Amino acid sequence: MKVSTDNLVKWLFETDAVRVCPQNQPFWYTSGTIGPFYINTHFLYGSEKKANELLKLIDVEKENIFSCSAKILEETLKNYDSDAIYKSLIDQMIEFIKQNISIDEVDYISGGERRDWFFSLIIAKFLDKPHITIYKDLNSVIFYNGKAEEVVDLGGKNVLHVADLITEASSYERAWIPAVSNKGGNIRWSVVVVDRKQGGEQVLNNFNIKSYAMIGVDIHLFEKALDLRMINESQFEMIKEYIKNPKESMANFLKQNPQFLEQALNSDEKTRERARLMLEKNIYGIKAEI
Repeated sequence: MKVSTDNLVKWLFETDAVRVCPQNQPFWYTSGTIGPFYINTHFLYGSEKKANELLKLIDVEKENIFSCSAKILEETLKNYDSDAIYKSLIDQMIEFIKQNISIDEVDYISGGERRDWFFSLIIAKFLDKPHITIYKDLNSVIFYNGKAEEVVDLGGKNVLHVADLITEASSYERAWIPAVSNKGGNIRWSVVVVDRKQGGEQVLNNFNIKSYAMIGVDIHLFEKALDLRMINESQFEMIKEYIKNPKESMANFLKQNPQFLEQALNSDEKTRERARLMLEKNIYGIKAEI
């Protein structure tokens, strides 16, 4: 099976894993910045609703680290059997892994709390590898053939980390890499669905981890989306300028559309707070009455 970029782009947009703003209505981000798209790769589970339901299940089950992996795997296997997009994505991820990494060299597959588990547990099952379930507090268990046990000593074994997304690789640095290395293992490869192209690959390279992504968030993704009519020309132009220079393009937008900020300051509480944060941090050099 050939890994199809066209299909992946379609699934990203059909599930709202990538969401592009309407013309002249960029999204407000929690940082107080604005931009033309959101990325929620875990929506590739089939939909936002399905993804949120799985997150709720994880939040309940993670209280017991020894039963959590089995419960998540059971749920993802059910979804694999019933959701065409998720099934096709998992099949393509497995094919992508086989094309890029010698499976015989992989001793374990790891995934970190929470969104990695949407993909890592089921892939470990299908590749018949023990799964290292890593928690944010650096606790970890090995789960294989329905049994979970504490990680004691990985004995220098090779680990493939599977995740939905890589941005700056801060979770890898803070938790996933130490959780494995502290137990004597080595993460040698990382495979993600989407690379945000914000320096994560270089960070992993510094740890001698080979980073692979099925698709990157760059102009080529949105050119493909335009070709597939998932976005229109005006959306594409805004994205193109944003990718070239996020800060300058959004500063220009605010200057040309002063009503946008005014509307935000008179909008719902969450939007108001983000607009105020932008002004307080003077992110774009725009002044307004708060």
